[in-house]
Amino acid sequence: MLEKEKAHGRSKKPALKAPDSHGSHDHPDHSVHIKRLNRVKGQIEGIERMILDRRYCTDIIAQVKAASAALKAVESEVFKSHLRGCVKSAFNGNDAFKAEEKSRRSSN
Repeated sequence: MLEKEKAHGRSKKPALKAPDSHGSHDHPDHSVHIKRLNRVKGQIEGIERMILDRRYCTDIIAQVKAASAALKAVESEVFKSHLRGCVKSAFNGNDAFKAEEKSRRSSN
């Protein structure tokens, strides 16, 4: 484990799947987004280097926009999965409170 990861309490090992506290259905697997998130980490590190190297402002802004767009793409995919899985499952169930809760939390 890298020293930086130790300091932040992170490790390369994936966390164990936590029990689904948001309903009885299987929680969607978002691991397909790990590759993109790793790419974003690299972009963020590159932005940090650009700032330390006192690179031109618009070059830094372009990289920030690229990283932001990549994160928005992950957000969009996770949200779509949430609607197709979590929210749909809640509405197909018999618990109106859960359905309302899923719907309300999705709008935040």
